[in-house]
Amino acid sequence: MLYKFKSRATADVIMLEPNGRQLVQIMGKDPGPSGIVTVAQIPTAIAAIEAAIAAEDHALAQAEEEHEGDGIDHRPEPVHLRQRAAPLLDMLRRSAAAERDVTW
Repeated sequence: MLYKFKSRATADVIMLEPNGRQLVQIMGKDPGPSGIVTVAQIPTAIAAIEAAIAAEDHALAQAEEEHEGDGIDHRPEPVHLRQRAAPLLDMLRRSAAAERDVTW
């Protein structure tokens, strides 16, 4: 399944199901096949995503400090929440400015 986020203020944002579901849950919504973030809910959704990104960044920084100088070649960097959420955050910000809801 894909999540296709839509707004009349921007182009569509399409995400794979696990990533879309994660972001929908972070926004405090039910990760069903369809849903809506109203204009009034967008600031709260943006704040929730930004808080989740900050928490992940903090956890990654702590993990990096723990492994610093251990001489072990760690796995390549995965795509983090910051990168996955960027298109949706942009959509939410533009939709708020244009006073348009975001649906999926």
